[in-house]
Amino acid sequence: MGRKTTVALTVGAAGIAAWAASKAVAKPVPREAKKALAFDKPIILANRGGLLEAPENTLAAFTHSASLGVHGFAVDVRLTKDEEVLVFHDEYVDKTTNLAGRVADFTLSELKEADAGYQFEDENGEKSYRANGEKLLSLRELLEKFPHMFVCIHMIDSPHTYEGSLMPSKLWKLIEELGAWDRVAITSPYDEQTDRFNLYAQNRIAIGAGEDEVKKAYAAFTSQFGHLYNPSTDLFRIPEKLGVFPLGTESFINFLAQLNVPVYFENVNERDALLSLINAGAAGFITDRPTLAMEVIQENVGQ
Repeated sequence: MGRKTTVALTVGAAGIAAWAASKAVAKPVPREAKKALAFDKPIILANRGGLLEAPENTLAAFTHSASLGVHGFAVDVRLTKDEEVLVFHDEYVDKTTNLAGRVADFTLSELKEADAGYQFEDENGEKSYRANGEKLLSLRELLEKFPHMFVCIHMIDSPHTYEGSLMPSKLWKLIEELGAWDRVAITSPYDEQTDRFNLYAQNRIAIGAGEDEVKKAYAAFTSQFGHLYNPSTDLFRIPEKLGVFPLGTESFINFLAQLNVPVYFENVNERDALLSLINAGAAGFITDRPTLAMEVIQENVGQ
């Protein structure tokens, strides 16, 4: 046996020994259960109220999806000029309203004068809500108008912007004021944002994984050291794929479920995708088509 072969075998044996030792010692710690996430069947969250069925982020959309029996809503939030928390996705308002400019350039009262249904087209290309007087909502209004609905709140401003730097504290103060601790979850693509929010919440409110945490979990899952992964968040809000990497698999969902971390899949708008992910063990769906999603759930899971 040559020297190189001996060294390779020695290194390989050391690696196996390290893996065995870590396996014996490491004890993954499941996340503490959060009341807001206590569902025993897959849930449907209407994305921005169900943006393919009514003008997004308007009372028309949220009322429509609530009438279908959805379990809650998934919304994005931004700060207005007067530092109110607005339910809105885009940085600029001209894509969906008759105004033009950044959300941060307008006060809440100015934004509420906008026609929020101005640009709406449903999935069939119909423009039935154009200039129909639909109004945007503040997060306060949404939480007060639908007090029994679960709301997944997505902070999309970068923590390095002025609005993003203020959002965690503004959001915490609003939730605390309304006593909505047990019916919301807070997510962001930026792990730094949820970390900052949790400085205020102190683990009382469910928080979701950002992009870095998702990559960390998937890397652990695909390695031989998945037993060393301890989640720092209470839920995953993810697409079916991360680039070329499949996230919507039964094995990855189970990996997280064993750590008491439910997985909600976003942008799921087709029947086949819903059925496939239900069978894989998905905990919930964020969808633009709540009517279809509720039909699939009722036919295949029940209420």
